[in-house]
Amino acid sequence: MTLEALAARVQALEDVEAIKKLKARYCAAADTRDEDAFVGCFSADATWEGGAFGHYEGRDAIRGLFRSIPNSLSFAVHYVMNPQIEVEGDRATGRWYLLEPCTMLEGGDQATWGSAFYDETYVKTDAGWQIESLTLTPAFWTPFDQGWVKQRFVGQ
Repeated sequence: MTLEALAARVQALEDVEAIKKLKARYCAAADTRDEDAFVGCFSADATWEGGAFGHYEGRDAIRGLFRSIPNSLSFAVHYVMNPQIEVEGDRATGRWYLLEPCTMLEGGDQATWGSAFYDETYVKTDAGWQIESLTLTPAFWTPFDQGWVKQRFVGQ
């Protein structure tokens, strides 16, 4: 193996780790309601697509999404796992599994389990790796006491 090939492999590993840290910052910012940290995870022209949760383009729109979250979700802990990250130069893709205990405000406080997939693209900028596009695909959002067998989706 040449030094150039070894350097490329090391860089790819460092990039994967940086993207994992980016996703950890995203989750921590969402859970602690740190608006600037949350919005800072995204590139200037990023998109956030969440189906029933809405579609947002650009940082200003994503900031609006963040500000609207307390209207429907008073508590959440984002557990993300099983990262599948592929890096190609200054661009990358990733898929994560989400498990989220949360409190939804639909019809009053409702302890809820959420599960979804995050499919994302990333871009390396002067500020480091940032999310360029995020698509959230729900697997279930169910009342804690009923589980996904009795009621797979809250409000549906």
